[in-house]
Amino acid sequence: MAKNDPYAALRYKEFNIFLLVRFALVFGWSMQFIVIEWQVYSLTKDPLSLGIIGLMEIIPALSMALFAGHIVDQKEKRNLLAICIAAFSLISFGLFWLTSPQITESWTQKNILYSIYALVFFGGFLRSFFGPTIFSLIALIVPKKIYPNAATWSSSTWQMASVLGPAFGGLFINWIGVHWSLCIIFGLVVFSFVVLLQIPKKPILNPKIGEPVIQSLKEGLNFVFKTKAILGALTLDMVAVLFGGAVALLPVFAQDILKVGPEGFGVLRAAPAVGAFLTMLITAYIPISKNAGMKLLAAVFGFGICIIVFGVSSIFWISVVALFFSGVTDGVSMVIRQTILQLKTPDQMRGRVSSVNSMFVGSSNELGAFESGVTAKLMGTVTAVVFGGTMTLITVVTTGLVSPSFRRLDLTEDMEANENED
Repeated sequence: MAKNDPYAALRYKEFNIFLLVRFALVFGWSMQFIVIEWQVYSLTKDPLSLGIIGLMEIIPALSMALFAGHIVDQKEKRNLLAICIAAFSLISFGLFWLTSPQITESWTQKNILYSIYALVFFGGFLRSFFGPTIFSLIALIVPKKIYPNAATWSSSTWQMASVLGPAFGGLFINWIGVHWSLCIIFGLVVFSFVVLLQIPKKPILNPKIGEPVIQSLKEGLNFVFKTKAILGALTLDMVAVLFGGAVALLPVFAQDILKVGPEGFGVLRAAPAVGAFLTMLITAYIPISKNAGMKLLAAVFGFGICIIVFGVSSIFWISVVALFFSGVTDGVSMVIRQTILQLKTPDQMRGRVSSVNSMFVGSSNELGAFESGVTAKLMGTVTAVVFGGTMTLITVVTTGLVSPSFRRLDLTEDMEANENED
């Protein structure tokens, strides 16, 4: 196989099946998230209610993350992912049922709102298993020497689904309403379950099956905190996402500031993912492993600038452009971070390391949504977004100054070592 083959991972049938499953899941999940955002804000007209959505997901996601990583490292990955998808289908069906005419006419607004929050809360438990399981399954589908290429295509698929999910979510809200939009999401989840069964079960590579939970979790945490490249990348991204969570306030911008309706909301929600997706397609051809530390710092700094521009803009097309370039910079950050994780993590610890990643980065999306909702309530929507972007810039500058070793991080040697294996 060619050393710089940009399609290396795509030459494996099981990986293509995996990408189809991931696309359907992320499309459905991201579409569901903005449909629920729209429904909740329509019910309450309170930006804090959008922050509560994030809080309802982050509490269980954080509390279960490490334990989920331990379970993933102990269990067969294909079947575990199938169980997760089956549980996700129940949540999607529950949301579909909650928005049916019978329920909306007979239940109070408060009961519907609390029920939505409850399903989001259970989704947070479920999400703590999704990330580690998917991360671990990739490593069992493709050879180690093409992990970086597989990570790029997997992340690109995630971004493509994140582009189309919000865009179609906004369109479907307008065309067929919230209720039937959620029905489509339920169908996508069922489809992903059926397709996943085309992948055979995989071996369990962890030699410490039955290891006590506390010992297992301690080993995973120690590995992350001793591996400076992983710790630095996760910390930087966590703080940036935490304070740059402007996306959570998009319903407010779409309805009250830019006044662009559900179609404009879908465009705003999709713009960052379009930028990130295009960036990751480019990185499949032009690897960015050389001087990875400086590139990651520059990318997150650019992200902060874009968030500030978006916050002060009152013109729709400027807001869309700012969000697009926030996605471009975030795409660079995501590819570098995923490459670091794939190259630096031993097979038997992938579940636990990915769980720590979800605590640092994945859950910071929801915590960032809560932070944005609270700051918007306290300082106003525009000021909250500008504050978040400014904190992101301060974080990047501080990280660059206090960690010279991270500035010098280069992944070229790790990639060459993997090319020479097998």
